[in-house]
Amino acid sequence: VQLQASGGGLVQAGGSLRLSCAASGRTLSLYTMAWFRQAPGKEREFVSTISWDGGRTYYADSVKGRFTISRDNTKNTVYLQMSSLESEDTAVYYCAAKNNVRVPTAASSYNFWGQGTLVTVSS
Repeated sequence: VQLQASGGGLVQAGGSLRLSCAASGRTLSLYTMAWFRQAPGKEREFVSTISWDGGRTYYADSVKGRFTISRDNTKNTVYLQMSSLESEDTAVYYCAAKNNVRVPTAASSYNFWGQGTLVTVSS
C-alpha cells in the first residue's frame, strides 16, 4: 500500500490543522493505521493509532484531549484532527500502516510509511 500524507502547514499556537493520509494500492480497511512525528533533532515518536474498523484508538499522553484520529475506509483515508496546537507539536508528521489487527504504538511494528508532512506551530 502507498501512503500520501497532506495537510501540514504553518499555524499559530492554539490553532488547528487536519492532516490526511490517503492510501492507494490496497483497500485501507485491511490495515491498522497510525500517525507518528519527528521533531528536529529528536527521534520519531508515536502520536496516535486506530484499528482497521475505527473501534479502537490510542493516543500519546502529550496529545490526548487535543488530537483526534479517524478514518473513512470508503475514501481510503485516515485523518488526524489537531487542535490547541503548541510549539512542541512542530514536527514532520508521518502516517503508517500495518496489515494486522493489533494496534501497536511502536514504529517498528508498521510496514508501510508515507513521506511526511511538515507542521509548524508558531508561538
